[in-house]
Amino acid sequence: MRINDICAALVERGHTVTVVTSIPNYPQGKYFPGYGLFKKRKETYRGISIIHLPVIPRGKGFIGLTLNYISFVLSGWFFAHFTKLRPDVVFMNMSSPMTQSLVGTWFAKRRRIPSVIYIMDLWPESFQVITGISSDLILRPLGNMVDHIYSRVSHVLTSSYGFLDVIEARGVPKAKLEYWPQYAEEFYIPLDQGTLVKDTRIPTDDRLKIIFTGNVGLAQGLDLLVPVAESLKNAKCLVTFIIVGDGSYKEMLLLQVSKRNLSDFFLFIDRQPATEIPGLLAQADAGLVILKKSEIFSKTLPAKVQSYMACALPILVSADGEAQRVVLEAQAGFVAPAEETGSLVDAICSFATLGKEQRKQMGVSAKVYSEKMFQKVTLITRLETILETIGKE
Repeated sequence: MRINDICAALVERGHTVTVVTSIPNYPQGKYFPGYGLFKKRKETYRGISIIHLPVIPRGKGFIGLTLNYISFVLSGWFFAHFTKLRPDVVFMNMSSPMTQSLVGTWFAKRRRIPSVIYIMDLWPESFQVITGISSDLILRPLGNMVDHIYSRVSHVLTSSYGFLDVIEARGVPKAKLEYWPQYAEEFYIPLDQGTLVKDTRIPTDDRLKIIFTGNVGLAQGLDLLVPVAESLKNAKCLVTFIIVGDGSYKEMLLLQVSKRNLSDFFLFIDRQPATEIPGLLAQADAGLVILKKSEIFSKTLPAKVQSYMACALPILVSADGEAQRVVLEAQAGFVAPAEETGSLVDAICSFATLGKEQRKQMGVSAKVYSEKMFQKVTLITRLETILETIGKE
């Protein structure tokens, strides 16, 4: 996770970093081996002190996930009110759910210290899109909670430029907001084909290889790939979609691929350590960025964009808004509107007609853009300045 790299980078710069998180149980849904309610609740990683709060493992279903979220908040309340930890500033890494940030705001209030929240997922908007829940009885309290958190923090960072207006519209002062994009860790680099140790799971045939890495969930909209594959099959455009990762939708996607007799168009690889991803990307022709159609998702910039670009990999986008903007601005690939089967098929077929040098140039453009806009040293320096400035307030 990139938050690990951020923390390690701050440690390397001489800061003392303590991370408060849960007992690791994602994505398997059960405690990792060696961890438990009475085992390995504290540890050190790359100079970072880590405190694991007790939680109910998330399991595989909605009920388990809900209990997991609630148990973290409850454990966090006790931690916030009884810990002797005394930092200068609290940094909250908010992907999802936003309820976890309550722990940071409680702790900051009790210690009377400033806090910074890093928003990578808009709430309650994304919650509404993913769950389909539209009841005010649920959304209004969630919205009130989000507003409460924003009102408590000293500074709000966002991973996507598109988030700024949405958060400002909730009454957050513009001066309190700042765009701070994610970066790719140092191991995301182009790998030389001559020395690359190739993954034998990936075929060496002439089919176009399009890779997707990350969470295989409902928000990603990977169900679109089934009719896309059917259209490509009819057009005799031979493609292999390499899906690397796990998630709530993976079993359903596997079932649909099997039912439609599309197994030749898909290769599924289980979740891999991040350090293994560049090697897989190096064996692909293009990276896939895909999201469901939603006003909120159109404002999202998935972190895989930075990973693909850092590895000089051309990108195919099936999403609206921010992801399209970045890829087009970088001249790094082809784009299609979210959930439009025909448009994505056209984008894939257009990419397939490009020569080797044209594809290589797209990758070079992606790498150049990455070094300009998502440079780790520059971003960490800015974050360090923000935390030091706010910590002195």
